[in-house]
Amino acid sequence: MATEPRTTLAELSANSIPDQRMSKRPVVCVFCGASTGTSPAHLEAARSLAQALHDNGLNLVYGGGTVGLMGELARTLVSLSGPTSVHGIIPAALMKFEHQPSMKDPNHVIDEKMYGKTTIVKDMHTRKHMMAMEVIEGGEGGGFVALSGGYGTLEELMEVITWNQLGIHGRGVVVFNVDGYYDGLIQWVKTAVSAGFIAPGNAGILVEALTADEVVVQLKEYKNAEGRFQLNWNEK
Repeated sequence: MATEPRTTLAELSANSIPDQRMSKRPVVCVFCGASTGTSPAHLEAARSLAQALHDNGLNLVYGGGTVGLMGELARTLVSLSGPTSVHGIIPAALMKFEHQPSMKDPNHVIDEKMYGKTTIVKDMHTRKHMMAMEVIEGGEGGGFVALSGGYGTLEELMEVITWNQLGIHGRGVVVFNVDGYYDGLIQWVKTAVSAGFIAPGNAGILVEALTADEVVVQLKEYKNAEGRFQLNWNEK
């Protein structure tokens, strides 16, 4: 891995020039499970989201898995928009868990024509940093989306919500709520507001979408919450 200093998310966000971002293709980072779930609705949602990304000229960056919802999302979008539309980023240690059995050999080359570009990194922090950077560097209308998933999906979602609240990035954060999967999370936000742990002005950082097309609309029309912290992350 390269050891040269990396641009931080805060530096990139602060130094981004709107005119330059407008000329770039938007990038959507999707967090989702390496499992398919017990309901076929989750796989169908992954396919419909890929179709919506294709229809709206949006690129995908994701966790690099070839199984579960991750694999279905990547394969479907590549079949529609081509390999350059997808970038998977995966830590080496997760290859044996998030790839199909035939791909668990560390010397195996992942088929770019099926899954797009894949970058193997050393750890989770590098993976998340790279995914977030692609979204921030991309054009307007990009952002972060959570499809159904488990602990890892929820952790990644909560991190980008927190980064938005802290002013580290200003991109949209959307949950694609399939068959009520995220009803509990949405209710928890409301409970946290009423209990005084989330400021009312920050309740809207996370927005809900019930269809793939609505996901895209929510990203395009996303407005940053009034209660976001006005912090300077470039101070030494």
